[in-house]
Amino acid sequence: MQISPLEDKIPVMGAPPSPQVRSEGLHFLDGKRKVDYVLVFHQRRHSSIRSLVSGSVSQDQLSVVSNGNFPPTKGSDPATGRGADILGGEAASVGEVFMELGSAKGSEPMEAIDQEMHLIRQEFEANLLEAGLEIEREKEVKPNGPSFTRIHAPWPVLCREAEFLKIRVPTKASYELKEERGFGSSMSSIWRKLNQPFQPKVSLQDHGSTKFLSHCFSRDKLHLYNISSKDTFFDNATRGRIVYEILRRTVCVRTCQTIGISTLIAKGVYDSAFPLHDGDYKVIGHLEERNDRQVLHEEWARYSAFYKFQPIDLVRKYFGEKVGLYFAWLGVYTQLLVPASIVGIIVFGYGVATVDTNLPSLEMCDERFNFTMCPLCDGACDFWHLSTACGTARASHLFDNPATVFFAIFMSLWAVLFLEHWKRRQISLSFSWDLTGIEEDEEHPRPKYETILLQKRQRKQKTKKKRKKSEPAVDKLTWKDRLPGYFINISSILFMFGLTFSAVFGVIIYRITVSALMAMSPDPETKSNVRVTVTATAVIINLVVILVLDEIYGAVAQWLTELEIPKTETNFEERLIMKAFMLKFMNAYAPIFYVAFFKGRFVGRPGNYVYVFDNYRMEECAPGGCLIELCIQLSIIMLGKQLIQNNIFEIGIPKLKKLIRSLKEKEATPNAREDEKPPQQWNLDYALAPFDGLTPEYMEMIIQFGFVSLFVASFPLAPLFALLNNIIEIRLDAKKFVTELRRPVAARAKDIGIWYNILSGMGKLSVIINAFVISFTSDFIPRLVYQYMYSPSGTMHGFIDHTLSYFNVTNFKPGSAPQNSAHEDVTFCRYKDYREPPWSSDAYQLSKQYWSVLAARLAFVILFQNLVMFLGLIVAWVIPDVPKTIVEQLKREKKLLVNLFLQEEKEKFQLIQSLFTKDSILQSNSQPSNPSQGLPILGRYSTLPSGPAAGDGGGGGPRARCRAASFSQFSGKTCSSPKNENASSRQTAV
Repeated sequence: MQISPLEDKIPVMGAPPSPQVRSEGLHFLDGKRKVDYVLVFHQRRHSSIRSLVSGSVSQDQLSVVSNGNFPPTKGSDPATGRGADILGGEAASVGEVFMELGSAKGSEPMEAIDQEMHLIRQEFEANLLEAGLEIEREKEVKPNGPSFTRIHAPWPVLCREAEFLKIRVPTKASYELKEERGFGSSMSSIWRKLNQPFQPKVSLQDHGSTKFLSHCFSRDKLHLYNISSKDTFFDNATRGRIVYEILRRTVCVRTCQTIGISTLIAKGVYDSAFPLHDGDYKVIGHLEERNDRQVLHEEWARYSAFYKFQPIDLVRKYFGEKVGLYFAWLGVYTQLLVPASIVGIIVFGYGVATVDTNLPSLEMCDERFNFTMCPLCDGACDFWHLSTACGTARASHLFDNPATVFFAIFMSLWAVLFLEHWKRRQISLSFSWDLTGIEEDEEHPRPKYETILLQKRQRKQKTKKKRKKSEPAVDKLTWKDRLPGYFINISSILFMFGLTFSAVFGVIIYRITVSALMAMSPDPETKSNVRVTVTATAVIINLVVILVLDEIYGAVAQWLTELEIPKTETNFEERLIMKAFMLKFMNAYAPIFYVAFFKGRFVGRPGNYVYVFDNYRMEECAPGGCLIELCIQLSIIMLGKQLIQNNIFEIGIPKLKKLIRSLKEKEATPNAREDEKPPQQWNLDYALAPFDGLTPEYMEMIIQFGFVSLFVASFPLAPLFALLNNIIEIRLDAKKFVTELRRPVAARAKDIGIWYNILSGMGKLSVIINAFVISFTSDFIPRLVYQYMYSPSGTMHGFIDHTLSYFNVTNFKPGSAPQNSAHEDVTFCRYKDYREPPWSSDAYQLSKQYWSVLAARLAFVILFQNLVMFLGLIVAWVIPDVPKTIVEQLKREKKLLVNLFLQEEKEKFQLIQSLFTKDSILQSNSQPSNPSQGLPILGRYSTLPSGPAAGDGGGGGPRARCRAASFSQFSGKTCSSPKNENASSRQTAV
């Protein structure tokens, strides 16, 4: 089959545009109609571009006139579909669009797959035209480059879809917000003055004291809205969303049995589809003429604006509610990190200030006590003095002091406060963004779900023909269809957990073997740096493994979610988030969990150690405890993960992809002309990276929230480093959205979805983990037990001696005693544990002190959890979810809206009454008086008449409220005015 030389051309005729409009690339060729959406596809040909054959037009030609209410101009022939720009004859009408379904002479054959894609595109775009959209393409189609189909939504379509989608728009009615008085008013004014230098220069941020009432858009109430211009009443983000809704539900029944643009992109019919940015982000000319994208770039998406608040309202207006809520949540999280950072610095400062007065560390550093410790390895290691670990003991006190307990309680309450504060902020944004009471949009099935369902139907039809039995039609996939996917999911997730544990265990083996090898070194300097070297290198290996597995787990989670065949995008996103979170949570925190709760717990004792592979002893904690190692592990993983992911993954990799994409495009079009026209906005936006959702952005911050809350008892400076990272992260993400990504569809959302549940769960988990860290990892509980139960003087004097047990060196197993010991006169060595001395009848058994400390640790865990949970409930109860001012404003707005509509009905009633009064007077003057005819009874006309009025506020005449063409395609019925429609909904304003 051959295609006409005019294939793929859908020109929309109009007046030639001005140079300024043409350079912007945001309008059709007529320079008037906006480009609301762009569809991109690649036209593949065997050789060169086909030459146009003038005068040869296929007889099998379809001329589709859009229903955009544009009258045909003089000289156009809608019946034949001919226009001057194509055939050199007459000028085509503005709304006339040419689509070809035939062949012509002189054209080269296309591949079968290209023919199929071409026909699908033709049917899809014809259905778009039937739905009221207007389409335009370039006159020249590149042989191997991208081709762009521009879409414009005229005013009638925007009104129709805005009413279907229940888009809330401001009305003319407004009311004055209540102003604070007295002390509160003066404090608010002082606060505004202090915040003035930190406010972005965005006019949208200042709403003033007046608020306009908003209501769901209705074509019957156009006179209620302040419509100064039909082109600007709906902003660009709303226009793009409306067009996307039409693209999402438009069907292709004849060619491919699919519905929606997402399915066509998955099938390869189109490469991509996206709304356009509002022009270039660089400011050229006067600052007063900046578009929204330029304002966002200047006031939000630059690192020099790090000290300013975010223009959240403008972000929401430009990118939609879903993206706006993400940046609002990130801003709230970053702001609340400020008090947490201050308290963390104070706690760390307390540790620094008291390190020289801490008795346990002073005793450990005092050489006069002469604590001779047992060897750290068998055979090669010698006895050593505890005073050599003085530096570790002093460093441990910086993070393991009484203030740490207070900080753990504070951070647990901080997590509750953060969630409560975000709920209030979220509800405030929902009110100011008119999201209260919105309904969930109906979602169409995902492309893969449709494909699997179609295959199932085909198999059922084949079996039905063989069995010749009537079976019910297949309308959905059941759990049996998903059973293989569920099985692969469970087994794969278990395998990934095993892989994570194997990586952690591999690092443990590395630490054990390298420690043993360095301890056997004859170099004394190497021996003295064993612990520092092993800890540092092991943490770096852990960090590299975590970063590599993070990328693998992200791809695996995507693949596993596809196997489950979720029906809708929302289901797909929620399942993907849960899988990715479980895998990344385990990957990021498994090494930290090991150091916090397992390292040093299964070592054994001298003479009866626990061995790995029968040769290597399990590693022990440092003399000052495992908390210092937990701090090192947490800090390096947290900081390294943030720095590497931000600088390499979020900045470097996207730039590398962009470079590769540009190189491929240059290779694909090597013979490009030097005098080629400057790229239009759709070319520039197509060169940007596609928007892949907010899941990676949320995931990065959720993992960071875990570092800040779960193990904060071991690293009080974690909130400070998180704050510094987030200050950069906000501007980095903003720059990415404004300059490097295509504009996403303005999706509505009432909240942040499943992420809030994950945050709430992590907040509750942080209470438990911090309780166990303080109880079992730090020495806080043993110190309390010693001071109040075993100390002779009630002080910490003698604590180190109390925690060290005795071991008789004669009880070493053969070959495990030091071979070349410099301490020949050692009879007893010490090790950290609560065990009976060798001269006791129960030698080397756990002592009473051990059980006392264990009981105190468990009691502290229970007390800590209940105390924090109770305080958290009080905080949640004290802070209401809905601010009082919003509750009052909601009630006031409902009352004002009711009054507004009652007033409108009253005016209509009075108008109808006056019309019927004039009617009756005219009839009485023209006809003899009839006692049976009089004035109409008022009660009979309390509702509106069934017929339409003379005119409406939109300037149009009577109309039938037709649904979109894509809706009617399911039933094959034509659009008509519903018979049972309420009379009041058909009344137009006069």
